[in-house]
Amino acid sequence: MSESNFMKLQFASKSENEAFARVAVASFISQLDPTMNELTDIKTVISEAVTNCIIHGYDNKPDGVVTIMTEIVDDEVYITVEDNGAGIEDLEEAKQPLYTSKPELERSGMGFTIMENFMDEVDVVTEVGTGTRIRMKKRIESKKALVN
Repeated sequence: MSESNFMKLQFASKSENEAFARVAVASFISQLDPTMNELTDIKTVISEAVTNCIIHGYDNKPDGVVTIMTEIVDDEVYITVEDNGAGIEDLEEAKQPLYTSKPELERSGMGFTIMENFMDEVDVVTEVGTGTRIRMKKRIESKKALVN
């Protein structure tokens, strides 16, 4: 029988909430006893996904809402980050390393690349004018499992 747990978090699309989101998700998944590397990977992808929502989805306007849903099923973490913002016109172009639609902000354009490298699976659903949903999965190599 599989073990499952979840949490849902919503907050204003303000850049100062990015750190809150990162810590909240990290705290929630700590029940799996992840390694420091796993925890760092997940905190990094949360930062990237939330920042994308704020900067690209809502164009830095604080009146949007970012939603994060995190689910633990056995030793796997499923994280969904979504906005109801602008959406992505060309998803394949947006996924290219170093691509950014806002070069004036001196962003690196590595958000999707980082997410894809740090997580086991990344799925992006987007519609212009409706928003973007990023669903990611990572298996946690629990230290508890290694002891048994």
